[in-house]
Amino acid sequence: MAAGVELGFAAAAAGPGGAWRLRSAYFPSKVGGRPAWLGEAGLPGPAALRCGRCQQPCAFLLQLYAPLPDRPDAFHRTLFVFACRGAACYRLPGPRGPLCVFRNQLPRRNDTYPEEPPPEEPPPGPAAAAAAPPRRLRGGAALCRVCGCLGPRACGRCRRAAYCGPEHQALDWRRGHRRSCGQHAAGDDSVDAIPEHNEFLFPEYEILIEPEEPEFPADSSVDPDDEQGAVDTSKDSKEQEELRATGSAGEAFQSLDEETLEAMAKHETEEDKIFQIFKDRVAAEPEQIIRYCRGGEGPIWVSGENIPDEKDIPNCLCGAKRIFEFQIMPQLLNHLQVDSLGESIDWGTLVVYTCADNCGEGDEYLEEFIWKQDFSAGSI
Repeated sequence: MAAGVELGFAAAAAGPGGAWRLRSAYFPSKVGGRPAWLGEAGLPGPAALRCGRCQQPCAFLLQLYAPLPDRPDAFHRTLFVFACRGAACYRLPGPRGPLCVFRNQLPRRNDTYPEEPPPEEPPPGPAAAAAAPPRRLRGGAALCRVCGCLGPRACGRCRRAAYCGPEHQALDWRRGHRRSCGQHAAGDDSVDAIPEHNEFLFPEYEILIEPEEPEFPADSSVDPDDEQGAVDTSKDSKEQEELRATGSAGEAFQSLDEETLEAMAKHETEEDKIFQIFKDRVAAEPEQIIRYCRGGEGPIWVSGENIPDEKDIPNCLCGAKRIFEFQIMPQLLNHLQVDSLGESIDWGTLVVYTCADNCGEGDEYLEEFIWKQDFSAGSI
């Protein structure tokens, strides 16, 4: 990707006739559907893709193709984000929880893809076949019929249908596999073809990338250490402790009450400023679902609350620090069809941090770090 901030927008996948562009061989950036895996070795297994809260399988949320031109080992490079479908798992902000992100990269010369760019025209043969979900990777590993992740579990009856776990095997059985199980003829998969969509998958869109117009200075983000930035709650708490320790109980209570009221007023004012900066920054392109700027300008926050400190972002397993790479905007929720009368999947922004050294000697998928920030109560 280019220098500076780049924005991602959701574009409708053009049905079977255009969905071929969202398959692995075309190195797509996309939302929903099944993941278009990059490398075929070291895919995250079913245990790695379970929600950190409810332990149910996570659904594929999106992937970004983000090669690093100055790194021969990352000529191809994609980031994959997965999200739990359970709304209750999003009640708490902070790290991971119902979300996880993985990075995979390949050199230009590899065992999976040709060195030349993929053609711009669709592959030969029927359009539906080109867009059909793959049953297996080219290396032979089976993929789950429901979610498209690794499927080490096989149907005990036909031994052909693969699943990531018992939850998706039961879902597929209810959706029709019990009627078609074992009915296929040799070499004919049409009877038990994998449906392109199901209720577990998020709706599928292509992500179109465009540079952000430089209408705002790059340093317009809020400095948490600035007195005009986020509220210094540690200072407020120290002042309150001093008040408790000095003077009579009645005087301390009266002073504490005044200090608390002032702190609350200041907090509301600073929250308004931070949220206004967020709104101003996205106003020119309100449909943006991605903001990408690896190692450059940091994220724009929706609130002064729950902004991670450096210590909150763990180093990579290789020892290197993790740096900001991209953030997922709340506008994506409008495309996911997750609204409900009760509790819904929700976030203010999801921020992805990746290894500053972009480590990885092999072709395995490496887990990176994702942080969820919610809107403050006063901004919604």
